[in-house]
Amino acid sequence: MTLGDPLVVLEAMKMEHTLRAARDGVVAEVLVAAGDQIEAGAALIRLEADA
Repeated sequence: MTLGDPLVVLEAMKMEHTLRAARDGVVAEVLVAAGDQIEAGAALIRLEADA
């Protein structure tokens, strides 16, 4: 992924919110599935650590 790439799209209150990459990197793991209800502050993805 590159800075600014869309990573996750959340739906809340019938609105979509796109979370974008704050830095270049690689997504190591997706921690949620489509349709999951999540708590505020929950981790959604895990990025690989900087080398």
